Amino acid sequence: MSLKVAVQMDPIGPINIDADSSFRIMEEAQARGHALFYYTPDQLSYREGRVMARGWPVEVRREKGNHYTLGAEQDIDLADWDVVWLRQDPPFDMGYITTTHLLDMVQPGTLVVNDPFWVRNYPEKLLVLQFPDLTPPTMIARDLATLKEFKHKHGDIILKP
Repeated sequence: MSLKVAVQMDPIGPINIDADSSFRIMEEAQARGHALFYYTPDQLSYREGRVMARGWPVEVRREKGNHYTLGAEQDIDLADWDVVWLRQDPPFDMGYITTTHLLDMVQPGTLVVNDPFWVRNYPEKLLVLQFPDLTPPTMIARDLATLKEFKHKHGDIILKP
């Protein structure tokens, strides 16, 4: 059975086809005979009760510098599609959060892979806080004095932005 697969991702042009997992997912879906549609997060919209995406049918190929061909730009109603892959890289900002809320609206009729609820509510750097017995002493803070106190208590520390 052929599926209609939409992929929400960052711009496809500059990706490294040897390292980008979204490209690999698209290759595999295409090899299995599924129809592909590509759009970027800024092309997602809510219009009169429908979650829409403006983008392109896309064909991909493993050819550096010539790795995709876009069809004619069109608007699609994501509720009419079988699968939407949420593949954009964060910044985890209000635009990203809004995207997850919009994609929540097309479920359960459309399968959204990388479920927006879990992506939004359990960001990877905070999820580990659910397992304190498996992690080293951990602090999340923005205040420099608080961070210095933690370093003084624990010695060498690892900082992540």
